[in-house]
Amino acid sequence: MNSEVITEQTFEEKETAKTAVIAKDLLAGTAGGTAQLLVGHPFDTIKVKLQNQPWVPPGQTPQYTGAIDAVKKTVGKEGLGGLYKGMGAPLAFVAVFNAVLFASNGQMKRIVHGEDDKSLMTIPEFALCGAGAGLAVSFVACPTELIKCRLQAQSADSATVYKGPVDCARQVWKSRGTLGLFKGLGATLGREVPANAIYFSVYEYTKGLFVPQGGSKEDLGSGALLLAGGIAGLMFWGTVYPIDVVKTRIQTDSDTLPKFRGIVDATRKIVQQEGLRGLYKGFLPCLARAFPANAVTFLTYEAVAHFLERQFGLR
Repeated sequence: MNSEVITEQTFEEKETAKTAVIAKDLLAGTAGGTAQLLVGHPFDTIKVKLQNQPWVPPGQTPQYTGAIDAVKKTVGKEGLGGLYKGMGAPLAFVAVFNAVLFASNGQMKRIVHGEDDKSLMTIPEFALCGAGAGLAVSFVACPTELIKCRLQAQSADSATVYKGPVDCARQVWKSRGTLGLFKGLGATLGREVPANAIYFSVYEYTKGLFVPQGGSKEDLGSGALLLAGGIAGLMFWGTVYPIDVVKTRIQTDSDTLPKFRGIVDATRKIVQQEGLRGLYKGFLPCLARAFPANAVTFLTYEAVAHFLERQFGLR
């Protein structure tokens, strides 16, 4: 009888501990994502504007000649607030997005590596966990980024279609129903699954390079974490950028008279009209954003996670 009580208490304690660890990942992920958004959103706005600007024949001047020109024109017409256009949608969902990403990654670690396995995880295991997290977060990222991209793509000298994130979501839902908010889901999955496999595995691999002999990753300072996070961010975007361009074009495409029928059709039409360079529009501001935004993401995540571990004994 006593052994049954002890077993039951042990099971309940384990379940409570699991819930607490998930809560830690949720809170730390939310903090990291908020830091990323504040640092990186202006770069992201310029990236989307360049990705989505109308194509013009050779010899004609495009709407933006480059990233610097896009910044000048955006700030000149809309003020500094123009660089934070569309921030309401990701800010509203940043808690959910990053909570799902980091909590899913944490859960995948416990599934793939085992909760009681004290050995170090391998890089392929980190990659598999990252891919699983990317799969889960795609269903949050797709509607969030659809709203964000549509708001960012609007310019001050064009007719205002959406008054804000709520109005944008309402109009999309009214036009195409709930599925309309998931336009571009295939491209989102095509970005998030491989990119997060790279993201988390590169981060852990890079951290390992800085561990002194006889030490552990837990001993790394802020500099090493910032560098590892920044490199992970560069690898994320450097490997999947073309599919992000395709995703943006699909998500900002007309709902009533669409140009693209899907990922393959959008890719083919972009390359036919603009060449391979069309798949790398906005690449430089994206890379400029990738390092600082992701460096601060992981540094904030690690700081909050370690704080919660110390305060509440969560592991």
